[in-house]
Amino acid sequence: MDIVSLLIQIVSGVVGGNAAGMSQKSLGPAANSILGGVGGVVLGQIITAVTGGGAAMASGGAMDIPTILSSIVGGGVGGAILTFVIGFIKAKMAP
Repeated sequence: MDIVSLLIQIVSGVVGGNAAGMSQKSLGPAANSILGGVGGVVLGQIITAVTGGGAAMASGGAMDIPTILSSIVGGGVGGAILTFVIGFIKAKMAP
């Protein structure tokens, strides 16, 4: 696990979580950001493991454009999905 890709996943997850929070399913800016960061790291790490991006980074390879794009997309989508799902569940549980 590389710290740079992890930071990219967190930041893009926060952006994705806040973008998903613009809908009716918003949990508030702080919760959207936290859930977005967590979702970004989770899906970002899954995508990195599936695509093999982590193996290149572990062997001391430099970060290339596909690895960075994979972290950005995985983080943003993961943050958006987790925030939207939690917001949807919260909305359905409200009276």
